[in-house]
Amino acid sequence: MTNYNADFLSEEELRALPFARIGKCVLIDRSVSLVSIENISIGDNVRIDAHSMLIASGGISIGSHVHISAFCYLAGGGFIVLEDFAGLSCHVKIHSISDDYTGRTLTNATIPETYKELTRGQVVLGRHTIIGSGTVILPGIRLGEGTAVGALSLINRPTEDWGIYAGNPARRIRERSRELLRIETEYLQAIGN
Repeated sequence: MTNYNADFLSEEELRALPFARIGKCVLIDRSVSLVSIENISIGDNVRIDAHSMLIASGGISIGSHVHISAFCYLAGGGFIVLEDFAGLSCHVKIHSISDDYTGRTLTNATIPETYKELTRGQVVLGRHTIIGSGTVILPGIRLGEGTAVGALSLINRPTEDWGIYAGNPARRIRERSRELLRIETEYLQAIGN
């Protein structure tokens, strides 16, 4: 039988890393790239899958019961927050910093900031937010509690609570059920929280 957890860092390895905070029951695949790890805070019951990259020059805060699927990219130059029960499907990209694309300034990481105009803005994914595969989230966006985003969407403006969004740019297509709040309560009671 295949051991699917063979590539996760051990508890001892995680505790030896200089995270700002690391909770209990955290699984991080060995292939995950963690840049500025001292600016990364992780709650309890978090899983980060293979080949994801977290760049935390401005900070990344991950709540509890959060899953980051394979090949996700979090550019935390302007700070990123994933609240409890948030989930990212594979290949999601979250940008809290971006170059100016108008041509009025130079761009890219090889250029000193005095010759660039960067857009920085905190990105917050509210509780129970779920993001579909291949979605891109731009700087300065807050996704409301319970937001669900369809695959391959572009999030370039805030979302309202408990909506389902999809498209490029994403737009609200319908209301999302709140039944999962009842299930959350049942689950937390079952695990003793």
